[in-house]
Amino acid sequence: MILQTPIEIRKLPLLSIKSKILLLGSCFADEMVARMQARGLQVSSNPFGTLYNPMSIAACINRLIAGKPFSTADLIYHDGLWHSMLHHGVFSYPTTEETLAAINAAYQQGCRALAEADVVIITFGSAWVYEQNGQVVANCHKLPATTFRKRKVAVEEIVETWSPLLKEGVLRDKTVLFTVSPIRHKADGLHENQLSKATLLLAVEALGRPYFPAYEIMMDELRDYRFYDTDMCHPTEQAVDYIWERLEESYFSKEDREELQRILAARKALNHRPLHPATADYKSFRAKAEEQWRVLASKYPWLGATYPGDGK
Repeated sequence: MILQTPIEIRKLPLLSIKSKILLLGSCFADEMVARMQARGLQVSSNPFGTLYNPMSIAACINRLIAGKPFSTADLIYHDGLWHSMLHHGVFSYPTTEETLAAINAAYQQGCRALAEADVVIITFGSAWVYEQNGQVVANCHKLPATTFRKRKVAVEEIVETWSPLLKEGVLRDKTVLFTVSPIRHKADGLHENQLSKATLLLAVEALGRPYFPAYEIMMDELRDYRFYDTDMCHPTEQAVDYIWERLEESYFSKEDREELQRILAARKALNHRPLHPATADYKSFRAKAEEQWRVLASKYPWLGATYPGDGK
């Protein structure tokens, strides 16, 4: 009996254990980052915070390319906080100094990450955008709704924005992997969410770069509300783990997948907090785990900077 409609994914050697990876886009990108970091991959994400629409993600990349840090002129004040309309609310603070310090520290890291990345993974979340004075914003920061115009960007508009980045810009010589977030944007309306996802899928198809079907996996292979969180919109941890496994098996070699599992196991061992840490058995377990980590760090030097356990 086959109790699923499995999604066939073309296996491609897009990722390796040595890849430097930058992820940009919706909160689903952050979920993937957490799993990559746990397995010791060299990964950075979202220097502007979580971004949902393709126009804001493109604006993020263009600003990173420009090499132009942010100033007070880029900020607005609302409800006791200073905000950037190009950034998520995690960068909002009560003073301009705090806001700019956080924004520009992440900006400098993002510039380096984009320049050094071998692989850039883009996750589109929604085709619905909010415009202020004719410009798409990344976040509304709870400003009055009358401040914005809401609309759905067209497939052609997305393609026109992204094609220069892929064909002539900084992404031209990098491996770029697109995906569409499986998170349902219920606030837009369920029918409107489907229109949005369809728009994003058509745009990605037209751009002609590899596509990982996270959205389709959630809709078909995990077609059951037990795989949704209590809001019935976000995937559960189990569902995200499953989608990660599909990505891992599709784009990493068998040898790399085995190494990633060794790193994950060693990290879990070193993060283990025993009930009785003074026992001989635990000390022996700890010593073996530390030795395993040293062996792995000798093969993958960047792991030395992420030694887990005891804050070392």
